[in-house]
Amino acid sequence: MEAFAELLDRLVLTPQRNGKIRLIADYFRTTADPERGFALAAITRDLDLASVKPAMLRALVNERVDPELFAYSYDYVGDLAETISLIWPTAGRRRANRPPMLSDIVDALSQASRREGPLLVAHWLDDLDASGRYALLKLVTGGLRIGVSARLAKQALADFGQVDVIEIEELWHGLTPPYEDLFAWLEGREPRPANLVAAPFRPVMLATALDEADFAKLDATDYAAEWKWDGIRVQAIAEDGVRRIYSRTGDDISHAFPDILDAMDFEGAIDGELLVGHLGVEGIVASSFSDLQQRLNRKTVTAKQLEDYPAFIRAYDLLQAGSQAEGEDLRPLPFRERRRRLEAFVAGLDPQRFDLSPLIAFHSFEELAAFRGAPPHPIIEGVMLKRHDSPYLPGRPRGPWFKWKRDPFTIDAVVIYAQRGHGKRSSYYSDFTFAVWTGPEADPTLVPVGKAYFGFTDEELLLLDRFVRENTTERFGPVRAVRAEPDHGLVVEVAFEGLNRSTRHKSGVAMRFPRFSRLRWDKPPREADRLETLQKLLE
Repeated sequence: MEAFAELLDRLVLTPQRNGKIRLIADYFRTTADPERGFALAAITRDLDLASVKPAMLRALVNERVDPELFAYSYDYVGDLAETISLIWPTAGRRRANRPPMLSDIVDALSQASRREGPLLVAHWLDDLDASGRYALLKLVTGGLRIGVSARLAKQALADFGQVDVIEIEELWHGLTPPYEDLFAWLEGREPRPANLVAAPFRPVMLATALDEADFAKLDATDYAAEWKWDGIRVQAIAEDGVRRIYSRTGDDISHAFPDILDAMDFEGAIDGELLVGHLGVEGIVASSFSDLQQRLNRKTVTAKQLEDYPAFIRAYDLLQAGSQAEGEDLRPLPFRERRRRLEAFVAGLDPQRFDLSPLIAFHSFEELAAFRGAPPHPIIEGVMLKRHDSPYLPGRPRGPWFKWKRDPFTIDAVVIYAQRGHGKRSSYYSDFTFAVWTGPEADPTLVPVGKAYFGFTDEELLLLDRFVRENTTERFGPVRAVRAEPDHGLVVEVAFEGLNRSTRHKSGVAMRFPRFSRLRWDKPPREADRLETLQKLLE
């Protein structure tokens, strides 16, 4: 547990992505099984210890500490685990000969009842120092927010074993903690584990942003074009009786969309855009992203939500036809052929839950620009260009696919500072400073470009306030610095009326009437916009 606690401390204090990867890879090299496997599961949030809940921990600390003192401390610190780890009294208590091992904690809690769980935690808190207590509490509550995404942890695994991260992602959903067969393969002691899970995630192919200067190098006849819909990218996979819906980062979000799962009576893997909308005379009429948000990030979905916000998938691509064992992997085929197969595939699906993203007929980029400037639907945010001969390649290869977003009066930015509000908002962090990326692609930094204090609902304000309290890195009086790194942070879509040059701001730009347009919980910070986007808008 001490080594795991030290790893967490160092990860929290290391802002650079590559530095975090090195720390995790070094931990894998110097830590034995099963400790490193359980640590990996904790970092990727694949460790479920259901016997301890935050309310139980509050009751536990109130037995040891004056409740008023704890309340004041919690209000100041803002993080439950950090507060308990600092305030927990150990004076006069006899400590064990050795601190508990991470594997001991996982094994004990996996078998503990709800009554036994808090008692075990209290015993371990007595045996650990403040750093160990913090790590323990983050572990048992599942609140391990240390600026490390599951994707970054998988990249660290890939670096550790000198393999492509795509291999890790393809195997991931068939593995279980503590991943001893995975580490045996990465260390060269055993063959690659067989992917026995049905309906596995396929690493997603992404597009690069199109610079209009690129048109001179491109031939319009080489590309197909389709609308860029404003939902979230997903994969719908049904194989051997198993049905799953994955986000583009590989998270299984099936539980939130039972209406789509029920309609997945096929064998194959579809890549598409998750939207909400109702079936009309000429097909499904998609609703706004704010309607889609009513269905996102929910553990359960009510009958009313299913009725008011019915979900569907607008298909972009067909990755697999038939089951994984007996079907055909279509990813090596050119896009033209995959599209032909997709059209026939979607024609046989439930028209209330699946439809086809239409292609745009165009003969020149000038003609496509006119379509882009006057899209047929308000939730279209641009166009996509895909080479007819492009295979489906994981990652973001340069050239096969481009995204050409509409002329922006919105940007995706990262929250970096928050300040308490006034009046009825005086108890909440409601005034936010946001930033975009600048500098080299390999090592970018965030530069502030504006502030906003409205555009979100009261319900969203509660979520924003909680995020700030759980991700504070520094305090400057009433202002908190919020964790903002390529793989960890909060992306918000900011709408604004105009943009001016400014010598008072480090970014060189000033926004007019900025406000939050929506919260992008689904988007990693590294995909937020760059300063160049704003500079081009000025031009």
